[in-house]
Amino acid sequence: MLELEGAIWFRAGAREWGGKDRIALLAAIGEHGSITAAARAVGLSYKAAWDAIDAMNNSAGEALVARAVGGKGGGGTQLTERAQQLIRTYRTLEAEHRRFVAWLGAQANAATAGGGASTSSDIASNLSSDLPSDLATDLGLMRRFTVRTSARNKLFGTVEAVRRGAVNDEVTLRLPGDQRIVATITRESTETLELAPGVEAFALIKASSVLIGVEDVGGQLSASNQLPGHVARVVDGAVNAEIVLQLDGGGTIAAIVPHTAIADLSLAEGTRAIAIFKASSVIVGTL
Repeated sequence: MLELEGAIWFRAGAREWGGKDRIALLAAIGEHGSITAAARAVGLSYKAAWDAIDAMNNSAGEALVARAVGGKGGGGTQLTERAQQLIRTYRTLEAEHRRFVAWLGAQANAATAGGGASTSSDIASNLSSDLPSDLATDLGLMRRFTVRTSARNKLFGTVEAVRRGAVNDEVTLRLPGDQRIVATITRESTETLELAPGVEAFALIKASSVLIGVEDVGGQLSASNQLPGHVARVVDGAVNAEIVLQLDGGGTIAAIVPHTAIADLSLAEGTRAIAIFKASSVIVGTL
């Protein structure tokens, strides 16, 4: 008897964008209610898990993972409804894939035994009708999960405006929370990426290019991008520290700052702060 096995992944050209590892992390968070326990369950460090969560939240344009405050257990971490829907979609696709592989095995065994194999039109009748109506949206989000770059910050949005220049163009990207990022790129890049109002795009900013300021300090800054929020995490180090800012409009942005800046700016979880970076520090990409 022939037994077939298979695995499900998604691919666009030569790029795989399955997202199975990210879905596994989300599912583990839902099961354990703890980043530490979920990271251990899927074989990640605590920081790597948080980096993945930040990336997923930014890719979705909304929170997939949120901290629960208070409660009998003192709080924890929980999945949002959007994350739960994404897990359901992926598991439904996996179930459909298993059914299809089982169907192929049955056809192969029937043919080997001399019986008649079903026609290809029978495939549809063997598949479930449980696929969500917004499957395309979920698949699009899984595709975003697999955009891998060396830049710590990856924020998805929609091109709001393109201001043409003789050499460089100024591109304004509107984020889901209605905040905006301004990027200065060459005209050639604008044309190559086919950037125009309404086009989906993402901004990449290195953490080392982001400055952190506090809101109660006066004065004007020349930087085009100044995104307000509050400190979500401080990862301290011997020389530098990573500050993760929860933006007011949603999403996060990370900055690498000198260790002394934590004390100088009195940075701690909950502190109001501003992420500051130049338009020339932003790289724009499209899927």
